[in-house]
Amino acid sequence: MELAHSLLLNEDALAQITEAKRPVFIFEWLRFLDKVLVAANKVDVKEKQKKLVEQLTGLISSAPGPPTRKLLAKNLATLYSIGDTFTVFQTLDKCNEIIKSKDDTPAYLPTKLAAVACVGAFYDKMGRMLGSSFPDTINNLLKAVKSAESQGRGEILLSLQKVLCGLGGAAASCHRDIYKNARSLLTDRSMAVRCAVAKCLLELQNEAVFMWTTELENVATLCFKALEGSNYGVRVAVAKLLGTVMATALMPKQAAVMRQNVKRATLEEVLELMATGFLRGGSGFLKSGGEMLKGGGSVSREVRVGVTQAYVVFVTTLGGQWLERNFATFLSHVLDLVSHPRATQTHVEAVYSRRCVSFMLRATLGGLLGEKAQIAAGKEICQAISKQMRAVEAVVNDISGENKAGAADVSASQHVMVCALKELGSLVQSLSATASPLIQEPSIGLLETVTSVLLHPSMAARLAAAWCLRCVAVALPYQLTPLLDRCAERINNLKSSPEAVSGYSFAMAALLGGVHQCPLGIPHSKGKLVVSIAEDLLRTAAQNSRLSLQRTQAGWLLLGALMTLGPSLVRYHLPKMLLLWRNVFPRSQKELEAEKARGDAFTWQVTLEGRAGALCAMRSFVAHCPELLTEDVIRRLMTPIECAMTMMSQVPAIIKVHGAHLKASAAMVRLRLYDILALLPPKTYEGSFNALLRELVAEFTLTDNSANTTTSLLRSLCHYDDSVLMGSWLQETDHKCIEDQLQPNSASGSGALEHDPSSIYLRVPVGEAIPGPLPLGVSVIDASVALFGVVFPHVSFKHRLQMLDHFAECIKQAKGVRQQAVQLNIFTAVLSALKGLAENKSTLGPEEVRKSALALVMGALDNPNPILRCAAGEALGRMAQVVGEATFIARMAQTSFDKLKSARDVVSRTGHSLALGCLHRYVGGIGSGQHLKTSVSILLALAQDGSSHEVQTWALHSLALIVDSSGPMYRGYVEPTLSLVLTLLLTVPPSHTEVHQCLGRCLGALITTVGPELQGNGATISTIRSSCLVGCAIMQDHSDSLVQAAAISCLQQLHMFAPRHVNLSSLVPCLCVHLCSSHLLLRRAAVACLRQLAQREAAEVCEYAMSLAKRAGDNTTISEHWNSYFVDFVPGLDLNITETGLEGVLFGMLDRETDRKLCSDIHDTLGHMLSSLAVEKLSHWLKLCKDVLAATTDVAAVVVFEVEKDEEDSEKKDEMDDDTMFTGLGDDDKSKPSVAPRWVTRVFAADCLCRIILLCENDKAHFDLAAARSAQAKNPKGDQLVLHLSDLIRMAFMAATDHSHQLRMAGLQALEDIIKKFASVPEPEFPGHVILEQYQANVGAALRPAFSPDTPSDITAKACQVCSTWIGSGVVSDLNDLRRVHTLLVSSLDKVQAGKGSSSQLYSESATTMEKLAVLKAWAEVYVVAMKIKKEAQSKPSKPVRTADDDEDEEDLGANLPSLSRLWLAMLRDYALLTLPAEFSSQLPPDGGAFYTPETIDTARLHYRSSWAPVLHAVALWLSSTGFGAGEEELAPAVPQAASSTTKTFEESVKDRMHLMLGVSIEFLCFPRPEEPIEHVMSCLLALFTLLESPCFKIHIAEDQLLAVELLNVLHRLLLTRDPPAVQLQVTAVVQETIRAAQNHLQRQKASNEEEGEKDSQPSVGEGGDTGELVPGKSLVFAAMELLVFVLVRHLPQLNARVKESPSHVPHRPQRLPEESARLVANTVSILAELPSLCSPAGSMTILPTVLFLITGVLRETAVKTADNSVPVTVSAALQGIKTIITSPLARVESMQTQWTGLVRSSLASVLEHSQPDESRPDMDEVSMLTAITLFLLSASNELVGVTVLQKGCMDRFRNALKSSDPWVQARCYQLLLSVFQHSSRALSTPYIHALAPLMVEKLKAVERSRPGTAAELQAVQEGIRVLENLVGMGEEQNRVQLLALLVPTLVSYLLDENAISSAPQVSKGLHDFALQNLMRIGPLYPAAFKIVIGAAPELKIRLESAILANQASNRAKAAARQAQPTVQAAPTIKLKTSFF
Repeated sequence: MELAHSLLLNEDALAQITEAKRPVFIFEWLRFLDKVLVAANKVDVKEKQKKLVEQLTGLISSAPGPPTRKLLAKNLATLYSIGDTFTVFQTLDKCNEIIKSKDDTPAYLPTKLAAVACVGAFYDKMGRMLGSSFPDTINNLLKAVKSAESQGRGEILLSLQKVLCGLGGAAASCHRDIYKNARSLLTDRSMAVRCAVAKCLLELQNEAVFMWTTELENVATLCFKALEGSNYGVRVAVAKLLGTVMATALMPKQAAVMRQNVKRATLEEVLELMATGFLRGGSGFLKSGGEMLKGGGSVSREVRVGVTQAYVVFVTTLGGQWLERNFATFLSHVLDLVSHPRATQTHVEAVYSRRCVSFMLRATLGGLLGEKAQIAAGKEICQAISKQMRAVEAVVNDISGENKAGAADVSASQHVMVCALKELGSLVQSLSATASPLIQEPSIGLLETVTSVLLHPSMAARLAAAWCLRCVAVALPYQLTPLLDRCAERINNLKSSPEAVSGYSFAMAALLGGVHQCPLGIPHSKGKLVVSIAEDLLRTAAQNSRLSLQRTQAGWLLLGALMTLGPSLVRYHLPKMLLLWRNVFPRSQKELEAEKARGDAFTWQVTLEGRAGALCAMRSFVAHCPELLTEDVIRRLMTPIECAMTMMSQVPAIIKVHGAHLKASAAMVRLRLYDILALLPPKTYEGSFNALLRELVAEFTLTDNSANTTTSLLRSLCHYDDSVLMGSWLQETDHKCIEDQLQPNSASGSGALEHDPSSIYLRVPVGEAIPGPLPLGVSVIDASVALFGVVFPHVSFKHRLQMLDHFAECIKQAKGVRQQAVQLNIFTAVLSALKGLAENKSTLGPEEVRKSALALVMGALDNPNPILRCAAGEALGRMAQVVGEATFIARMAQTSFDKLKSARDVVSRTGHSLALGCLHRYVGGIGSGQHLKTSVSILLALAQDGSSHEVQTWALHSLALIVDSSGPMYRGYVEPTLSLVLTLLLTVPPSHTEVHQCLGRCLGALITTVGPELQGNGATISTIRSSCLVGCAIMQDHSDSLVQAAAISCLQQLHMFAPRHVNLSSLVPCLCVHLCSSHLLLRRAAVACLRQLAQREAAEVCEYAMSLAKRAGDNTTISEHWNSYFVDFVPGLDLNITETGLEGVLFGMLDRETDRKLCSDIHDTLGHMLSSLAVEKLSHWLKLCKDVLAATTDVAAVVVFEVEKDEEDSEKKDEMDDDTMFTGLGDDDKSKPSVAPRWVTRVFAADCLCRIILLCENDKAHFDLAAARSAQAKNPKGDQLVLHLSDLIRMAFMAATDHSHQLRMAGLQALEDIIKKFASVPEPEFPGHVILEQYQANVGAALRPAFSPDTPSDITAKACQVCSTWIGSGVVSDLNDLRRVHTLLVSSLDKVQAGKGSSSQLYSESATTMEKLAVLKAWAEVYVVAMKIKKEAQSKPSKPVRTADDDEDEEDLGANLPSLSRLWLAMLRDYALLTLPAEFSSQLPPDGGAFYTPETIDTARLHYRSSWAPVLHAVALWLSSTGFGAGEEELAPAVPQAASSTTKTFEESVKDRMHLMLGVSIEFLCFPRPEEPIEHVMSCLLALFTLLESPCFKIHIAEDQLLAVELLNVLHRLLLTRDPPAVQLQVTAVVQETIRAAQNHLQRQKASNEEEGEKDSQPSVGEGGDTGELVPGKSLVFAAMELLVFVLVRHLPQLNARVKESPSHVPHRPQRLPEESARLVANTVSILAELPSLCSPAGSMTILPTVLFLITGVLRETAVKTADNSVPVTVSAALQGIKTIITSPLARVESMQTQWTGLVRSSLASVLEHSQPDESRPDMDEVSMLTAITLFLLSASNELVGVTVLQKGCMDRFRNALKSSDPWVQARCYQLLLSVFQHSSRALSTPYIHALAPLMVEKLKAVERSRPGTAAELQAVQEGIRVLENLVGMGEEQNRVQLLALLVPTLVSYLLDENAISSAPQVSKGLHDFALQNLMRIGPLYPAAFKIVIGAAPELKIRLESAILANQASNRAKAAARQAQPTVQAAPTIKLKTSFF
C-alpha cells in the first residue's frame, strides 16, 4: 500500500501485483492524490500535470467501480482547477464521446458511468469557467438518460445535479429541458432513481423560478405520485423536495425575484396544495373526479407519511420565527386535516392521520420554538380546543335535533381534540415547571379548558384530556393533589352523567398513574378517597342501567390505577380488594350455569366488562406490588382467576345466544386473563394448562377469527441486528412514529389510548411519548403469544408434540394471505416458547418433539416472505441452543449445507444462509467450531453472487454473525474475508445499500476479531489494518447514512484497538458535520464515536473541530472537502462551529435532540471534555455554562446578552456568517435565530458548573485570591477560578431563582459548593475579611424564594442545607446581615412545630418529613458551629472583633433551643426506632413517630438516614452544656406522645437520653454503610466525644463497663473499615475520654474504700485483680489495647515483631510520619501510658511489658532528626509516657518489686540498644534518645538503673553526644547532664560526674583554639560553662579552688584583646561578652577562692583587667548614645518544648 502513495501512479508496482489487488491499489493511490493535490505546490503539479491527466483519463476506460469513479472524477476536476486548464475541453469531449457510445454491454457500463461522473465533477468544480460548452453536455446527458438502465439513470441525474450546482443561474436556458426529462423519472420503478431525481430537482428549484410559480401544482402532483409505493429513502428525498419548493413559493429567494417579476403564492394556496396530498394522495385533480365525489378509494399510506414529512420540512425551512408569527394559521390548517372525513374513513385510518398530525406538531413546535414561543403556542392550542368544545356542546345540547350535520362534526371533532390535547400535553411536559405561566394565567384557563373535554361524548377525546392532565401534573407536581380533589368532587356531583363518570375517572386514573414520576408523591389520604369512590361506583352500578357500564368500568379503572401507588399504600386496602375480586366472579360451576340461564345481552355486556376490569386491577396489583404477593395472597387471587378460566369456555355459547356485539367484551376478558397469568408463576395454575393452551392456540392460529390478524411481537422476538434483512422494518429514525404505519403486520403503529383505557395509568414504554396500546384484536393475539412462551416450558412433552403437529396442520389448511398470517403468528409463538425454554434452562424434549419442531422450521426457511424466513432462522438458532447436542446441531448444519450447494433460487439460498448464521450465533464459536470452515467457504461463495443482491445481503449478514460469534477461532479466515469485503465495497453499486450495510457489519466484526493485534507492525497486520482503513474510507464516502454510520462505528473500533493509526484530523471534522445529519442513526454513531475519542484525546478533538470552523472561512475548500457528506442535513440547521467550538455545538444539540441514548452520549462526551479541559480553559467553559444559564425564557434578555459581547467579536461573526457553509432559504440568517437553551440543558450546565468547581480542587491557587492575582501577573493566559467568583455566584443565582424546579435544585447545589469552597478565602485588600462577604445580598436573594409557602419540599430542604452552610461558614460576621438568612430558617422552624396534621397538604407525608428533617438538620449544623465559635472565643479571649456577634447568634439560637432540643430528641427517637431490624417491627408505634407516618415508613427511613448525624452532634453539645438538660421545663413536650404521660424522674430521663444517644451511635458505627458520607462518621464520633466530656455521662459509661468495652470494640471495627486520618484521630479522642471516665470511676472507688477504713486489707482495686488476668470481651483495658495496638501497627508497621522475623523483611530507615499520622501515634502513645493506672498491680504487670515495648518502639521509629531540631510530637508523647509509667505508684508496691525492676531495666536496656550509633540509621535523633535515658535516670531509683552494665551504656551515650560534631546535640547533652549531675541522689549522680566532667573540661578548654563560628556552637559552649559553674557550686568548700582553677582559666581564655575585638566576628564577640559577664559574676560569689586562682596566674589577671577596662569604656559610650532605656533580662535562648522533669 505504501507504494501507492506517490503523486504519479506507480505503474511498475501496479504491474507486479495480482489482478485481484489492483483495484484496491488504484483506489489507495486516488485517495492519496485527493489529499495531496490540495496541499501540494502548484508548480510541482503543473510539471506533472500532463502525465497525471493521461493516467487518470486512462483509468476512466478501465471500468472503475463506484467509489473509484467518484474519487477519480473528483481528482481530475481538482487537478484542472489547480493546474492549467488547457486540455480540459479535450477531456470533456472524450467523456462525452464515451457517454454517446452505443455500446450497451454490461462490461462497458462502468466506463460510461465513470465518464458521467467526471462530467459532473468538472462542472461542479469549475462551473462557468467551462463557458458555453454546457448546452451540448446537458443535451448529451439527457439523451443518455432515455436509453440508460437504472444505475445509469441514477448516475446521470446526480451528474446533472452537479452541473446545475456549478453553473447556477447561467444554465437557465436548459432548465426547462431538464425539468421535462426529470419529471417522468420521479415515478421510476427503481427507488434509487427516484431519490436521484428528487435531489436533482431540489438543485434545479434554486434557480428555476417556474418550478415554484407556474409549475407549482404540477410539482406537487408529481411528488405525490413519486411517494406511491416508495421506500423510506424516497420519502425523505421527495418530502425534502416538496417541502422546500413550497417554502420557496411562499418566501422566494431575493435574487431570483429580482430577476423576474414573480407572483408569490399565498400561505393558504400552499397549504391547500399540501393538504391535497394528505387527503387525496397521488391521483390528480381532474382525472378521477367522479370517484372523488363518491368518496371512494383511500389515500395510500406512503403518500400520507411522505406528505407529513414534507410539512415538517416546509415549516423547518421557513424557520422558527415564521412559525411563531403564523402558528395560528398552521395549527388550524393541520387540525382541519384530521377532521376531514377523507382522513378518517375507518378507525385505523383516523388513528394514522392523528399520528401524522401529531408528528407535524411535535416536530415543528417541539424543535423550532423556544420556551417563550412554546407557551404562546400553548395558548393557541387551548383556544382551538375550547372553540371545538363549544361547537360540540352546541350539538350535544341541541335537543330539537335541527342540527343534523352535527353528529358528524362531533365524531370529527374527537380527532381534532386528540391531536390538540396530545400536543398540549407533550408541550407542558417538555416545558416542565417552566410551563407554570401557561397554567397559572387565568385568561388562558388551560385547566378549565382541558377538564371541560372530560365531558366530550367521544371516549378518545376524554382519554386524551385525561392524559393531558397527567402531563400537567407531572410537569407541575403541586397541581397533582388539587386536580385529584377536583376530579373526585366532580365525580361525586355528576354521578348521573355517563360521560362525567367516565371522563373524570379517566382523569383520576391518569393522575394516579403519574404519581410515580413525582418524587414528592401525594398525601396518603388520597388513596382512601380513591377506594371509597371506586367502591361507591361499583356498588351503585346496578341501580341505573343507563350508567351501569360506565360506573363498572370507572370503578375498576380507579382500583387498577390505585395499585400503581405501590405496596406501602395498597397494603392497607388489600383485604377489601381481595373481597371485591372474589365477589365479582361466580363461586362455583352451579352459579355459572345459573348465570347463563338468566342474563340478557346487556347484563352480559356489563358483567363481562366488570370481570375484565377486575382482572385488569388484579394485573396492576401483581405488576406494581410484587412485595405483597405472599403464598396466601396468590392462593386467594387464584380463586377468581380460575373462575374466569372456567367462564371463558362458556363464552362462545353465550355469544351465540346474545349476539356478536359481545365479542369485543369477551376478547377484553381474555386479554386481561392472559396478561395476569403471564405475570404469575406458572406453577400456580398448572392444573388449568390444558384448557388454557387450547384457548391460546386457538387465539393465535385464528381458529375462531375470520380476520387475518397478525401479532406485532415478531419484530421484538427476532434479533435487532436482523432488521437489515426484513427490508420493510425500519431501524430507528426520527420519523419512527409515523413510519410505523407502513410496517407489514396488522394495525402496526396504530396505537391509541382508546384501545385500552387502562394504559392511561400504566408506565409509558421507554422511548414513547404517550402510551399507544394496539387495537384489541392485535393485543389479544400478542398477549396469547407471550403467555404461550411462559407456559410452554412447563408443559409435558406429549402436549408439546401435539401442539407442534397441530401447528403444521393449521398452516397446511390455510391458503393465501391467511396462511401467511397464521404462519407469522405460529412462528412468533414458537420463538416465544423457545425463548422461554432458554430462559428456564430446560430442553425441548425427546426426538419426536424435535423432529416435529424441525420440520415446522425448515419448511419456513423457503418461504417467499422474508420476515418468515428471518423468524425461521432465528427459531433454528434458538432450537440449537435449547437442544444443545452436537449431533443435532451437525444435522441441522448439514441440511443447510446440502440445500445451499444444490439450490439455485433466491428464496432458499437466503433462508439457509441465514440459518447457518443463526446456528453460530446461538451456539457460539465452540459449539459450532467444526462447521466453521464449510460455513465460511459457502457464504463467501454466495456473497460473490452479483446476480442477486438479496442473496449477497443475507450471506454477508450471516457471515458477520459467524465472525462475531467465533471470536479468535475465526482468525485464520480473516484475510480472505477481508479481501472479499473490499472487492465488494469497490464493485457493488451504491444503490444497493443493504449490501453495503452488511459489508459494514462484516468489517466491524473482523476488526473486533483481530482486536489489539491491530497495533502490531508485522507485514500481515499492516496489510489487514490498511485494508480496514480503505474499507472505512469507501463507506464514509457512501451516500447512504446507515452505511456512513457503519463506517464510523468501524473507525471507532479501530481507534479502540489501534489509536495511533486512526487519523483524527480527518475523522473529527467528518463527525462534526454528521452532527447535523437528518438521520438519527448517523447522529448517534457520530456522538458515540466522539464520546470515545473525548475519553482519551479531548484536547485534540476540540482542536480539530475548531479547525473545521476556521476552514469555513474559505468556502472553496470546505465545500470540496465535505461535499459528499452534505447529501442530507436538516434544513435550517447549519453546522456553525463558532468560537464556542464543538462544546457549543453539543450544548446546542441537547436542545434539539429527544433520543435518550443520544442525549446521554452527548452528556458523557461533554463530561469527558470538561474533565480534561475545563481547568486549563476555565474562562471558556465558564462562559459556555453562563451563556446557557443566562438564556432565560425572556426573549428581551437574550438580545441584551448578545449585545454584551464586544464589538470585534460580532464583526468576526458577521464575516463567518457571510459564508457559512450552507445557508438555508432567505438570504439573511436572521430568519432563523437559534432557540434559547431549554431547561434540561440549563440543568446540565448547572451540573457542569459544580463539576468545574470540583475539578479545580487539586490546585489551591484556584481558591486563593492573592495567589491567583500573582499567578495571573506572571502568566496572563493562566486562569484561576477565584477570579471568576462573581460569575459563579451569578450563575448559581440565576439557576436557583429559575422557574424550573430541577434547575433550582441544581442552582442551590452549586451555591452550596461555592460557599463551601470559597468560605475561607481572604480578601487581600481588606485584611480580616473574606472574599464572599460582598455577595451576601446575592446569597440571601437566591435563598429567599425557596422558603415561600408554595415551594416544593425538596427545594426547601435543599435551601435549608445551603442556609446552614452559609451561616456556619463564618463568612458574615455582622449580625444584621446574617439575620436575613437566619429569619428564613426561623420561619421554617415554625412549620416544623406545626405538628403532623397540617391542613393544606399537597405532597405525600414523606415529603413533609423530608422538609422538617432538613430544617432540624440545618439548625443542628448552625448550633454546632455556634458552639464551636463560642468555645474558641473562650479559649482565645483576645479576639474582641467578632465574639460579640457570635454571642448574639448564640442568643438567637438560645431563644429557640428548648423547643429545638425537644424536636431533636424526638427525631433521634424516631431514627432509633426506624433503624431496628425487621423482626422488631412490632415495637414501632402504630401511629408513626414525631415526623413520619406509618404509611410512609420506607421513604421516611431514607430522609432520617441523611439528616440524623448533625442532629446527634447538636444534641450531644446541648446535653453536655446543660448537664443533660437539667433545669429544662418538661412541661411542654414539643411532641405530644401518649407513652410519656407518666412523668419520669430527672435521673430516668437522663438515663433514657444517654441510652438513646449511645444506642444510635453504636448502631451506626457498628456498620456504617460504605455509601455513608464520612461527615456522618465524624459527627457521630464528635457527638460521642462531647458526651464523654460531660461528667454525668462519664459516670454512666464507667459504671457499666461492658458498655465501654462494646464502644471500644465498635471503634476498633470502625478503624478497620474507615481510613481518613481525621476519623482515626477522633476515635483516639473518644478512647481517651472513655479511659478517663474509667480512671475517675476507679479513683472514686478507691476513695470510698479508704473511707470505709479498709486501708490495711487494700484489695486489688482495678482490672486484673490479684491474678493479673484480663478477660477479652469483658476487660476495658484489653479492648483498649487491641484498638491502640492496631493504630500503632497500622502507622508504624515496623513495630510488629513478626514483620521483622519474616524472611522478606528489609530493615528500613525510620522516616518522618506525615503530620496527621504523627498526631495519631502521639495520642495513642499517651493513652497507652494511661492504661496501667486502670489495672490492679497484678493487672498492670500483665500489660506493662507490651506497653513499654510499644512506647520504646515508637521512640525508636520516630526519633529522627529534623531540620529545625524540633521534637516530633510522637517522641514527646513517648517520653511523657515513659515518665508517667516510671513515676507511677507501682514502684512502691512491695509484692511487685522484682517484676518492676526487671521491666524498668529491660526498658532502659532497649532504649540504650536503640540509641547505639549505627550506620543504617544516620539520621537518628540522639537528643531524644539521650532525653529518654536521662528520664530513666531521673525518675527511677538508683537501685534500678545503677547497675554497672546500664551505667556504662548510659555514659557511653553521653560521651558520644559530647563528642558529636553537631553543636545542637552538644548543647542539649550539656543541659541533660546538668539535670543528671543535680539529681538529689548523690549515689546516682557521682559516677556520672566522675566519668564525664573531665571530658567536658577538655572540650571547653579546646574552644580557645577554635572559637565558635555559629550561634549554635556558641550556645553549646555557654551550656557547657553553665554545667561547670553548677559543678563549682555543688562542690564542697575545700574543693572550690581546684574547681575554680578549671573554670576561670577557661573563661579567661575566651576573652579577646582590645585590638582584636573590633574586627572579631559577631559570634566571637558574643563569647567574649559571655565570658566577661560570668567572670564578673563569679568573682563576688566566691571571693577568696577567686583571688587564689587569679593570683596564681598573673597573665590571667592582665587579660581580665584589660577586658574590664575596655568594657567600661564602651559602656560609657553606649550610655551617652542612648536615652535611658529599661534593661531587658536576657533569658537563655534554649527552652525545652515540653518539660519532662
